[in-house]
Amino acid sequence: AAIEDMAGMSILCSDKTGTLTLNKMMIQEETPIYMEGETQYSALRLAAMASKWTEPPRDALDTLVHGAADLASLEEVQQTDYMPFDPTVKRTEGTISLPTGEAFKVTKGAPHVILSLLDQNSHASVIEQCEKDVEALGERGIRSLAVAKTNGGVDGAWEMVGLLTFLDPPRPDTKDTIDRARGFGVEVKMITGDHLLIAKETARQLGMGTNIENAAQLPKLDEDRKPPKNLMDHFEYIEATSGFAQVFPEHKFLIVEALRRGGYKTGMTGDGVNDAPALQRADVGVAVQGSTDAARAAADIVLTKPGLSTIVTAIVVARTVFGRMTSFITYRIAATLQLLVFFFIAVLTMQPAKFQPAGAVDEWPAFFHMPVMMLMLITLLNDGTLISIGYDNVVPNTTPDKWNLKVLFTIAGVLGGVACLSSLAMLWVALNCHEPNGVWAGLGLAPLTYGQITSMVYLKVSISDFLTLFSSRSGAGFFWTNKPSKILLIAAGIACSLSTIMANAWPESMPDGVPTVGMARAEPRELSVIVWVYCLICWFIQDAAKVGMYALLKRYNTFGINDIVAMKKVDPSTKV
Repeated sequence: AAIEDMAGMSILCSDKTGTLTLNKMMIQEETPIYMEGETQYSALRLAAMASKWTEPPRDALDTLVHGAADLASLEEVQQTDYMPFDPTVKRTEGTISLPTGEAFKVTKGAPHVILSLLDQNSHASVIEQCEKDVEALGERGIRSLAVAKTNGGVDGAWEMVGLLTFLDPPRPDTKDTIDRARGFGVEVKMITGDHLLIAKETARQLGMGTNIENAAQLPKLDEDRKPPKNLMDHFEYIEATSGFAQVFPEHKFLIVEALRRGGYKTGMTGDGVNDAPALQRADVGVAVQGSTDAARAAADIVLTKPGLSTIVTAIVVARTVFGRMTSFITYRIAATLQLLVFFFIAVLTMQPAKFQPAGAVDEWPAFFHMPVMMLMLITLLNDGTLISIGYDNVVPNTTPDKWNLKVLFTIAGVLGGVACLSSLAMLWVALNCHEPNGVWAGLGLAPLTYGQITSMVYLKVSISDFLTLFSSRSGAGFFWTNKPSKILLIAAGIACSLSTIMANAWPESMPDGVPTVGMARAEPRELSVIVWVYCLICWFIQDAAKVGMYALLKRYNTFGINDIVAMKKVDPSTKV
């Protein structure tokens, strides 16, 4: 199911940090300070106190702070309590006790979250200045980490210390990867918890468009933690955007749910415990490198390498597999229809005894049938050849794949129908070979024994089946538009050669009471060549009928063959 869903995926909702970007933070010198007496040095020390500085870093931000702060100066500092990072809170907090006896709380996190801790009246000027600084930094693509501490003890009022600024540049291959995904009909939407301006700048650099919105207008889960009843009222809004910023985990879930209900096969990337619901709800949940066990368990695919490039590779592989499955099923239906319908009609309508010439050595049967051994050989060689389609060359579709069984059965019916009609026509001509005014005599060919007719039909059905495979695998194009793999050619060559050899060299016998003899054991000894030429001519007709049927279906959009839910029109703002 994951392969099918990946092949049909039309929208990928991707996290920004670590997936679109390098997740390697680089501290900047610019450090807005809002508390008198503080510096970048002291702000970094306080930020470290809001983490477990004596333990290995827990995330990229801890790595940034631990790498830049003077941790050696914190040897005598004690952390009496700690609140770890939570995506719904978006900050960490530590309760600190200094050697001097002073105690306070310190926190670091998203600026808008930290600002909400301050008294909005007494700190109005600081809040206003900080918001301006965050906006100015965001317009330049610089991210901010806010640091605040309590004043006057653990239960004192929060005061803003300053902003630590850093860069998290996009991965070198991300823009090319997004362009490749777009080339396969997959739109990539950015879903991030970062500030709106940072998200817009990153999207601009990656050519994703700047139609990025914050989470303010997104719906929220009901009290029972289920999607709201009016979720689809937000669908057009969600569909039209290039991404969302400042989102919470529940927003990811609702974005995926809305897109799925809107008809899109939706993919979602994530790495945390809170991403698990969205990963599980998505058609294709992708746990990125370094994900938690919960995210891995909820996802369909787990990446072992960072970035989006692996996902695009998975799309190509999935569509290749989908193409092979389509070829397999189309051929299997067509071959089955040819065999069943041909023998059904031949048994009911063809009565060889009525065509038996005077003086025939063997008595021609009352109704047409073939030895079971020959039917088994047809099935065995067909199945052996069909296995090789798993290694066939496939050109991945540039639009999302989806099953359209009506179209599939129609095309298989055309392929099987032409092959069936050509087999019935050949059988009738062969049975009528002793008629002086018949087609066979008109070609100047020697009359056939019934044993030769049996071998002739066996070879015709076998070769038609093998050639049908090459028409089935080329989709709406002619068979020569998609070069088959060497394995498929070798398998088909072996099967055709064995069928031809057995049809020519079959010993004169009566298997299942049916007169049978190799075609080369009596005149005309070139009979197998005649059958091959006839099969090739019918193959070209069969392939042309397939192409014509595809063109007809697409012209009138029959069975919704053109209705593919693919990516939207490209946002004009992506022209960078």
